Amino acid sequence: MSRASSQRPRRPAARGEHFDPHVPGIQYGALDDLVGYAIRRAQILIYEDFLSALAPWDITPQRYSALTLIAANAGMKLADLARILGIARSGAVQIVNQLQDLGYVERLEAERDKRAYALAMTAAGEAALAAITQAVQQHDARMSTKLSAAERRQLIGLLGKLG
Repeated sequence: MSRASSQRPRRPAARGEHFDPHVPGIQYGALDDLVGYAIRRAQILIYEDFLSALAPWDITPQRYSALTLIAANAGMKLADLARILGIARSGAVQIVNQLQDLGYVERLEAERDKRAYALAMTAAGEAALAAITQAVQQHDARMSTKLSAAERRQLIGLLGKLG
């Protein structure tokens, strides 16, 4: 069993739990006026749908982000991946190990720094990424189906202003 699939199910739905972003009859007080709380509720719903859509590949949002970045940036180093993802180097090591166990990524000796590894896609990883990206795009369309194209662009723009 791979490291990627040997962990306890992280998805609440996989554990028989259901997330309701706004339980009827419950007063949320100040929470209903907080941007962060609204984003977190939406994020949980989006995360659940993402994991269901990507279950055939055992891909999480972080794995997908890493895979996409590695594919788009040949020879990327682990430390750079960690910095871009905003995670500790040890977290990036774990993600790369998982992607390597899935057969999608490999470590190669870096040309300029023999102490570091360059990350590269495998042929299987390239093929999987195309199918995974299509599933992610379908997931994204499903999650934003209640938004017009203009509202979708506006939401992305507004969220970009928070960072």
